[in-house]
Amino acid sequence: MEGLVNSRIIPIRTSCRRHYSVFLPTFSLQLRNKNLNKGQVWMMRRPKSLDSVAASIQPLEASTTGNTDNRQPSKEVLELWRSADAVCFDVDSTVCVDEGIDELAEFCGAGKAVAEWTARAMGGSVPFEEALSARLSLFKPSLTQVQDFLDKRPPRISPGIEELVKKLMARNTEVYLISGGFRQMINPVASILGIPQENIFANQLLFGSSGEFLGFDANEPTSRSGGKATAVQQIRKVKGYKALVMIGDGATDLEARKPGGANLFICYAGVQHRESVAAKANWLVFSFTDLITALE
Repeated sequence: MEGLVNSRIIPIRTSCRRHYSVFLPTFSLQLRNKNLNKGQVWMMRRPKSLDSVAASIQPLEASTTGNTDNRQPSKEVLELWRSADAVCFDVDSTVCVDEGIDELAEFCGAGKAVAEWTARAMGGSVPFEEALSARLSLFKPSLTQVQDFLDKRPPRISPGIEELVKKLMARNTEVYLISGGFRQMINPVASILGIPQENIFANQLLFGSSGEFLGFDANEPTSRSGGKATAVQQIRKVKGYKALVMIGDGATDLEARKPGGANLFICYAGVQHRESVAAKANWLVFSFTDLITALE
């Protein structure tokens, strides 16, 4: 996206609700009008880019005895969880009970085909960037469709996530949202949870001057395989965290546990139980209550 200039801001309407259908006030998102290859593009603001990082602290290896024993965390896992400087959450099927792109596709009439691609991407059977491009090409959402979707289908928040985030913040633990989804859908979720915009790492949908779909910003690290790991490494490099935890349900979340990235990967299977991912987790939970209780 190098060379994009001359921005102007336009509003995009959004609203949010918790999983038990209590609606919150409408939140405002903003898009920028930029030039791209002699065309105009509207896109969400992104945080300042961060540098890549070399390994610093080694991650805690997952149990090799299978996924039946990681329901009970080891003493070492609990100590890392309680002492974490930062916690990074996946959004779709973790912070929220839905897969955002699947919901948007269903709203636009292409739900089944897109959901099949999502399952393959989250299971790690195809490169994430291939799956993202393929899914979007099936329905090519316009700016108007995205606005209507956000008005009529506010995201549903997973049970317990608000309490967990509050507890983490009360312990001075930084909280981040790291997602292969789109900022247009994630900013309202962050507002509910009190997470600052600069702590969001996600993709951006691009629209032309008439609101037509152009694609997505391929420069975002989360738009490709290994992107969440890159984002986590960048965060850790800049902030200097000694211990960082990644929580999510998919293969792209598991990838974040690597040298210089997350020390600990907690698989949240309260929405989707992906066995191939859960088996490699340091800790497998089906409810955020388990994580809340462990902090007390």
